[in-house]
Amino acid sequence: MGAPTLWTRRQVADRILKGDTLIIYHGHLLSIPQKWLEAHPGGTLALLHFVGRDATDEIEANHQDDTVKLIPNYSIGRVELTDGFWEPFVPPISAGWVRRLGPEGKMEWHKEAIELLSNEDSELYPSSSILLVENTGDTSQQSGPTLACLQPPPSSLSLKEQATQSKAYRELHKRVTEAGLYRTRYITGYGPEILRYTLLAALSVYFYTHSWFITSAVFLGLCWHQLVFTAHDLGHMGVTHNWTVDRIISVLIANWIGGLSIGWWVHNHNVHHLVTNHPSHDPDIEHIPFFAISPAFLQSLWSSYYKRTMPFDRFAKLFLSIQHRLFYIIMAFARFNLYRNSYVYLYQKYFDTKRARGGYWAWRSEVAGIVFFWIWYGRVLYGCGSWQTALAYLVVSHVMTSPLHVQIVLSHFSMPTGDLGPSESFPHRQMRTTTDVVCAPAIEFIHGGLHLQVAHHLFPRLPRHNLRRASLLIKAFAKEQGLTYAEFGFVEGNREVIGTLRAVADQVRIMSKVVEVEVKEAVEKRNGGSLGNGNGVHQKQS
Repeated sequence: MGAPTLWTRRQVADRILKGDTLIIYHGHLLSIPQKWLEAHPGGTLALLHFVGRDATDEIEANHQDDTVKLIPNYSIGRVELTDGFWEPFVPPISAGWVRRLGPEGKMEWHKEAIELLSNEDSELYPSSSILLVENTGDTSQQSGPTLACLQPPPSSLSLKEQATQSKAYRELHKRVTEAGLYRTRYITGYGPEILRYTLLAALSVYFYTHSWFITSAVFLGLCWHQLVFTAHDLGHMGVTHNWTVDRIISVLIANWIGGLSIGWWVHNHNVHHLVTNHPSHDPDIEHIPFFAISPAFLQSLWSSYYKRTMPFDRFAKLFLSIQHRLFYIIMAFARFNLYRNSYVYLYQKYFDTKRARGGYWAWRSEVAGIVFFWIWYGRVLYGCGSWQTALAYLVVSHVMTSPLHVQIVLSHFSMPTGDLGPSESFPHRQMRTTTDVVCAPAIEFIHGGLHLQVAHHLFPRLPRHNLRRASLLIKAFAKEQGLTYAEFGFVEGNREVIGTLRAVADQVRIMSKVVEVEVKEAVEKRNGGSLGNGNGVHQKQS
């Protein structure tokens, strides 16, 4: 259709503004058709967050080689580079713009959120930061994003330096591959784990049949706790490296044995890996009203993942003001939130027939697995003999999985949440927002090997039994590139997280006191009283 073989930055912008999904890959301009956008196995958001950006590292980190070989088929030419690298745009979704079906059945732009831009350049609010709040105004006069919407705010990062780090990361990726770290250790890695799962399950059954119900619940919870690590690997295609085989096994483990949706987890987790620790986009840190790891959440932000406002209301103020005290209590029952997210996702996917892989059987097998889980687990509870014992069994078996939830949040909750903009390279972002939890090799199995989150975030498909070897290569890479490899012990990590939660809780309490003073002053003014000299607070303007 006369498309240029070399696309200028302005030409790319014009096509994006018209609604095209364009992504840069090794200097090629990829045009993603609407049908594939809706059917992408990794989810639509995984693509939308990289419109107008170079996603080379993200694509190769998250896809198998046979998939990567197909990607050039979407190329419509090459892009004009500046000093050898691409100057990124702000993806429309980052500015609150999404495409939806209009009244006439055609895709149209919709402004779901408005931007909050930073007035400063701090770790919390970098000059490049773009946060979102819900657009509650009249959108009928807004036809679509403009060129100005795609232009990134000023950034403290050097685009050239980020490109250098990206290039070095690709060399690191080659070394990891050549070292054979993508090869799964079925015997030495999963062999002991299968024995461990079998032992825990057998002990749970043994004690249950001898009416030691609470002891049985302990071992069942430990079995769930350990199985999740393998389900995690399978979700990343990190076991057999075959989507169909890994998905079938993961459905069996997550849905049929654990009562959770692997489809939901993969959809959620993919986004988390791509926009790690961004308050408006990463679902893994969006836990209002129970947790806020950044004061940014006190602005009732919009979640581009959940498609709703995370309200900083009275309920949130109450819980957030004591969140550091509630942390372990809430973590003890975190699995129930996973049930809720899983079942909401499966309900929503019932209406989605545009799945590229497993469209016929994946959803059905997941739902069948959930039904089977509640049948067998319900029978276990019923067999406890009394509702008091059944309730105790329910609570204990779920609380025993809580160390997993604590462990995972340690790697992100205390790390920066500031948005450094679209120019930030993949390795820079992952190492800035992620930390390892140090432990002795002898007890790594307790953490499932996923305490090495830095290596996992840089190489998501890497079998976790190889993460320790990969971490040694990454530490050398970090030293060469001047990047920080963050790590701390389990106890120290807990202190860091509690400290982060306490700091935000203190701000919530201060804000509440300020509001009380302002209300009192307003009443006194209305009644003719003295105003005093109280200082107010102001919200950062967009």
